[in-house]
Amino acid sequence: MDLNLKNKTAFISGSTSGIGYTTAKILLQEGMKVYINGRSQKNLKKSLDQLKKDVKGANVYGIKADFLDQKDVHKIVNKLEEVDVLINNVGIYTSKSFFETGIEIWEDQFYVNIMSGVTLCKHYLKGMINRNWGRIIFISSECSYIVPSDMISYSATKSAIHAVSRGISHMTKGTGVTSNVIVPGSTLSNGAEKFISEKAKSENKSAREIETNFFRNERQNSLLERFATTEEVANTIAYLCSPNSSATNGSVIKVDGGSSGGIF
Repeated sequence: MDLNLKNKTAFISGSTSGIGYTTAKILLQEGMKVYINGRSQKNLKKSLDQLKKDVKGANVYGIKADFLDQKDVHKIVNKLEEVDVLINNVGIYTSKSFFETGIEIWEDQFYVNIMSGVTLCKHYLKGMINRNWGRIIFISSECSYIVPSDMISYSATKSAIHAVSRGISHMTKGTGVTSNVIVPGSTLSNGAEKFISEKAKSENKSAREIETNFFRNERQNSLLERFATTEEVANTIAYLCSPNSSATNGSVIKVDGGSSGGIF
């Protein structure tokens, strides 16, 4: 399917690996100009080089920025005045008990997971509305529904962006701009691969056994019963970037393999 994205511009926060990186790759294959982002210059260069290697003629650029530093956030909007597609993917989390999760952890996750998208939307949304076209996509998490007891702060921030996106969607009424949320389930990112590998080694089990036990004990509602690939999630994100998704606005789209349960 042609997603009709040629010559459009996208910015993806937190995109040197995982879902963000794979989304960048797919959008480049669709002929988009893509700006990726990371807080490490080394990782940013490595990802840029790999994308240029994997996608012939890739029109890809990098912007180094740490979303805990507001000066860095302003660097992004100063360097990139307009975008057609904004994907708010950056996120940080901590796995700790509620009582051990300090206020500073809550604050850091609030600024990165929520305010990064808010700040970028404040800059780019007006231009999208004036041009009568644009796509804003927030990347949430299954944790916004299932809320693990050791990730309450992270889950709270991911739930909050649902409200932000829905509110923004009301501002786009009658235009060609949309704002939506993607809710990935457990995905085979670099972090997940590291988790599986380390756990397999420490428990003297195969990676497959670790994955099976995780879904049996921690994600019993999963219908997929495995980690999703980053491609499976990124394909849905790419569709929402497309003009083909024009009737989808103010929505929360689950790509979680059924892990969050329920019908909503």
